[in-house]
Amino acid sequence: MALSFLLSASVLLISSTFGGHAVASSLPFTNSTIPRTNVSIPHTHAPIKLINSSVIAHDDGCVHLPIVHSTNANHFTKKRGVQLQLANRSDIAYYAQLSIGTPPQPVFVQLDTGSFELWVNPDCNTVQGADAAFCQQVGRYDGSISSTAKSLGTTKTLRYGIGTANITYFEDTITLAGTATALQAVQFGVATATEDAFSGILGIGYGKGIATKYKNFVDQLVAQNAIRAKAYTLALGSKEEKEGVIVFGGVDPSKFAGPLAKLPIIEANNAPDQVPRFWIDMNSISITPPNNNTKVYEGSNIPVFLDSGSTMTLLPPDLAATIAKDFGAEKQDDNGFYRIDCGLTTMNGTLDFAFNGLKIRVPYKEMIREVPSNPPACFLGITPSKKFTLLGDTFLRSAYVVFDLETDSIWMTQATSCGSSPAALGSVNDLSMVVGACGLTDQPAVTVSSAGGTAATPGAGGTGIGTDTNGASATASSVVAPGSPPGATSVGGSPVSSLTSRCRPAVRVAWASVVLALVNMA
Repeated sequence: MALSFLLSASVLLISSTFGGHAVASSLPFTNSTIPRTNVSIPHTHAPIKLINSSVIAHDDGCVHLPIVHSTNANHFTKKRGVQLQLANRSDIAYYAQLSIGTPPQPVFVQLDTGSFELWVNPDCNTVQGADAAFCQQVGRYDGSISSTAKSLGTTKTLRYGIGTANITYFEDTITLAGTATALQAVQFGVATATEDAFSGILGIGYGKGIATKYKNFVDQLVAQNAIRAKAYTLALGSKEEKEGVIVFGGVDPSKFAGPLAKLPIIEANNAPDQVPRFWIDMNSISITPPNNNTKVYEGSNIPVFLDSGSTMTLLPPDLAATIAKDFGAEKQDDNGFYRIDCGLTTMNGTLDFAFNGLKIRVPYKEMIREVPSNPPACFLGITPSKKFTLLGDTFLRSAYVVFDLETDSIWMTQATSCGSSPAALGSVNDLSMVVGACGLTDQPAVTVSSAGGTAATPGAGGTGIGTDTNGASATASSVVAPGSPPGATSVGGSPVSSLTSRCRPAVRVAWASVVLALVNMA
């Protein structure tokens, strides 16, 4: 089976082969020593379009960066042919911008919760079509022109679900947008050769002592006092928004409604692959079609891990086939995918993922991959796998997720958007008191279905997650969260592009939300 774009920046694998690709242990620790040399890679790539860091403010203990969808023309201006092959993966991936070196050299890297290391400089000659065009725009790092660069003289080969990267380790300064504070002597890889990779990767999984022998990016944020709580939150944003936000050391209550549910991360020794990933227990998957006749799928009470580096969601073959049949796909195509009717993207149905204490409703549109070919083609965002069960971007776009690396927990709820109000965590203990701001207004929030449904009102409890007459989840619209800057609204699914809010203490934001909720109940 061709896995194509499924694991474009995903996990380092542990078995001998997977999908036709040779794989290595996720904890290889097998660096070979090479002479200390600076690596300078010439390039003739198109100039990178910078994110305006002047509008992104940070306070001590919180760093928030835009998550840019690769379809966002404000940052990536790919020219596509009439026919876009499904094998191209760059059209649906999620990136953050880092500035590396002195002076800073901006690069975009793919955010990946399924791996552990940062590396840059893919070889664009090993990818084709839209992937190659995109690769030309992600930026390059040249250690020879950085006064703070240091080659560590060690190498490693990183092997992913698809693609490999041969890297040389460097240390250099990494500047984060909107703050004068730079992380010093951060270790990362500079690729000397890659295969089937169209961008570098920012692995934000576990770090030193667990998955790496050195402090990875998240470890350095804590060690250099950029954040107080060793946790980060991920809001990928919907297809229409084309931009989300990652908050290191904090949360953004304007990206969700109500409280967060806490789920324990399964210890590596008890995990299906015995690797320290973000494995959690899933209770069930069900489908709620427009007629509201919900169906729960047998065999869906399984462990899954959360992987932002995977375009698709991977499920056991029998379960994937059953779900696909309900979407009208009787079998896989020649590439192993389920082709379905594009008309489903306009229907108000959801695929629902249940965990202890919460349910994430994923609208059909977010669960379907739409390929802008001629004629248009649509594929179910789920593929079968005998090796892994993971929830990729087709799930994560609809979830607000906190990755708590201190207590080994996932905090999660339904994603929505009603502004921008990033808030710093004093400690991970604050997460139990955080309440989402969306829907907590003096007037009932106007909502629109993210699957294209009609207007609806919030559900019971003032969560701001409504249900339209067809049963689709709805997201808050035209609501300004407490503390959001003037004009920071999300109207009819439009993106919130202004990130001018400063990080405030999360507990203060949480109590403000609780007080507002009590006022509304009075």
